[in-house]
Parts: sequence; C-alpha cells; structure tokens
Amino acid sequence: MVLSIGKRQIEPPVLLAPLAGITDLPFRTLVSRFGSGLVVSEMIASGEFLTARPGTREKAELGAQVENTSVQIAGREPEPMAEAARMVADMGARVIDINMGCPAKKVTGGWSGSALMRVPDHALRLIEAVVAAVDLPVTLKTRLGWDDADLNAPDLARRAEGAGIRMIVIHGRTRCQFYKGRADWAAIRAVKEAVSIPVVANGDITDADTAQQALDLSGADGVMVGRGAQGAPWLLAEIASKLHGAPAPQIPEGEDLADLVAEHYEAMLDFYGHTLGNRVARKHLGWYMDRAGTPVALRKTVLTERDPARVLSHLREAVLTQDKDAA
Repeated sequence: MVLSIGKRQIEPPVLLAPLAGITDLPFRTLVSRFGSGLVVSEMIASGEFLTARPGTREKAELGAQVENTSVQIAGREPEPMAEAARMVADMGARVIDINMGCPAKKVTGGWSGSALMRVPDHALRLIEAVVAAVDLPVTLKTRLGWDDADLNAPDLARRAEGAGIRMIVIHGRTRCQFYKGRADWAAIRAVKEAVSIPVVANGDITDADTAQQALDLSGADGVMVGRGAQGAPWLLAEIASKLHGAPAPQIPEGEDLADLVAEHYEAMLDFYGHTLGNRVARKHLGWYMDRAGTPVALRKTVLTERDPARVLSHLREAVLTQDKDAA
C-alpha cells in the first residue's frame, strides 16, 4: 500500500507519531534506518519557535529536508502558525503537520492542541492560514473529539479536507480520556467515511496484530505508531513487513542490540551535548533495559550515572545481563 499526500508518496503506510521529548532527531534517524513511511517531529509551539526560545529551534533541527520527515507545529493564532510554517518550509521541510490532538493541560489551557476541537470555526482558520502559507502538503492530527458528548472528528475532518488538508491522523480517544482506556479504532471509521483523503489510525498500536486490527476496524489507509516504538525503533519496519510485505528488519539481539543502544546514546550526546544529552537519554535507556530485563541494581547505576563515559562502560552489561528473578 501507498499513501498519497498530494504529490508525495508515503510507502509503507506505517508512520511514527510525534512524541514530545522522544521523537527527536536521533530517535527518528534510527527509526528511519530500519524503515518507516513517515516520521513526525516533536510538536513545535509556533509562538516559542518564532521567538527562538532555547530548545525550540533545536527540536526543529531534525533533518527537515529528509524525504520521509514531517514537521509538526501547534498554536492558537493563525498568523504565528502561518509564519512558523513558512520558516519550517524554508528549512527544507517536505510535509507540515498541524497538531490538534495533544491532550496536555499546558497545551489545551492555552487553546492549542485538542482544545481546538471545541472551537472548530477557529480551528479552520488556523488550518486555512497554514495551507495558504506554504506550497507543501499539510496534514492534520487530532482525536475523536473533546469528550464522549462531542465526537466531532468527522465534521472537522470534512471541513479540513475542504480547506486543503491532505491527510488526517486520528487518535482513537477523546481528549478527556488522555491515554486511559483503550483506543476506539472502530470510531475512526466515521472519519474515513467523511473524507476522500487518506486517514491514518493511531493509538495502542504495539505490533503487527494490533495494527491489523486497527486497519480492519477503522477502514483506515495506514497506521501511526507512538509509544509502542519506545525501546524498539525497528517496530515500524516489523509491522510494515508483516502487513505490507516490506523488507523484514534485522531485529538486533545480544551484542548487536548492545551496539545499537550505545550508538543511540552517543547520537543523543552529540545532538544535545553531554550534560543535557545524558539526562534526556535516560528514558530511552530505560526502555531498552525494560526489554532486556536488566537487573534492578545495574539499571539504577546506568540511570543515575552522570559521566557519559561511565554510562557507556555499563551499557553493554546492562543490555546483555538479564534479571533472572524478573524472568
């Protein structure tokens, strides 16, 4: 299968979701190396981006010019959103995504993210401004609605398509659910039936089986994987292989996995600098060690060590030594 976003072809139709503090350049590069139809950057707040708040521009240093990369922007006013889109386009972005799905209180409290589902007329003004600002495909990521009483994703999707949006990603929960309960993939079908552009299902997709279930229940054209890829950058390629016949990834084990974890850690140090990189990398190292069954004491040593050289000296043992009690 191939997703068409305007003139751009997305193949295979397995996408990496934007995850704040997680889908940075080092992680996206790793996912792309295994194989992914599209990887989406961390959400960039348009206001902070325009005022160059420390850390925001760095998030945009994502290899925007790379073929399979989309840059996600968020905001609450049309003009800053449009200007941020133009700046990202000038950086070489190939696709721009608008965030109307983030449930975080610090985002919705400022009438951004999924709060925009409560004011669809205003949401459309943001969409129209971004689409008019750039000569790039613009996509939209949102949820089923604000709450169970207002499941307005189909109507918003229909209007967004009319405004020029080229693809819709739907997380199968409402904003008020946050990440609790189970994603309702069947509810996404109403969005698919409302538009003619590609629709992608998101939420609780953790392997090929759940991806297939999401496609079957939603009728969607593709899937987007988020938290399931934490500690498993090969997961998207594995799903694409099993569902769409893409080349099967060589999933690292043993020494190969230890090499990959060390490589990922060093890439984060290069990207952020040693002090910040060591701190930001801890969550990723924790997920790798979760999968490896690292003994508790050794895990604690890795995650509390501040000297990158000492972290590296412990990593191989941490990934290769299983906690027999936990197993």
